[in-house]
Formats: sequence, structure tokens, C-alpha cells
Amino acid sequence: MSEIACKILSRADWAVWCAAGTYGGSAVDREDGFIHLSTPEQLAKTARRHYAGCEDMVLAEVVLDDVPGLVWEPSRDGALFPHVYGELALAKVRAARALAVTAGGEMQPGEALPVRAGASA
Repeated sequence: MSEIACKILSRADWAVWCAAGTYGGSAVDREDGFIHLSTPEQLAKTARRHYAGCEDMVLAEVVLDDVPGLVWEPSRDGALFPHVYGELALAKVRAARALAVTAGGEMQPGEALPVRAGASA
């Protein structure tokens, strides 16, 4: 299994995560009961499928070592995806970048963002 997972989220959700130090997930995550993550290999397809046309996003890289509630579960095409049942600590984020996804689903990473409690988005 991958040691790193990725989370695409809105700038507003990123601001909440930084302010609180923990993240309980997006509205979709909360509805599904877990935080959706993707491995680096799954990321492009996730961006294309769920975030095409979204411009004001953040891409957070999460270190999966000792993440409470981490479960690998089959999703699209039977591939195993990392899902977090519970909250995700900001301390597990090793890097974050601004992100836009074109209407065609291509990721366009932007500037690096600070990863620390209280940092502005």
C-alpha cells in the first residue's frame, strides 16, 4: 500500500483544517461517513472524475503512517482506496499546494501553501 495519499479539497475546507488542526471531511465525505483519499497513482483519475472545472482547490499530501481510522477499501474498478473513518490531523499533511482542475480534468498545481495550524489559505 502507498505511504502517501492525496486529498483534493476546497480552499474553504483547507482554511478550516488549518484553523482547527483536524479535518472531518468535506460535505461529501461526511455524507459517505469517511474522508476520501487517493494514492498518487489514483489522483489524476479522481481529479478528472470529481473536480473537473474546479479552480480554487487545494491538494494536500497526507502521510499515512499511524493514521487512526485508515481503511483500504475497494472503490471504482475494484481498486483499493485509502479512506479515513474519523478526523485527519493536520500534522499528517507533509505538503499542500493550490490546485485548479481544468474543464477537461487536467490538474494545474499552483503555489505551495503553508502547512501549520492557524495558517491562512
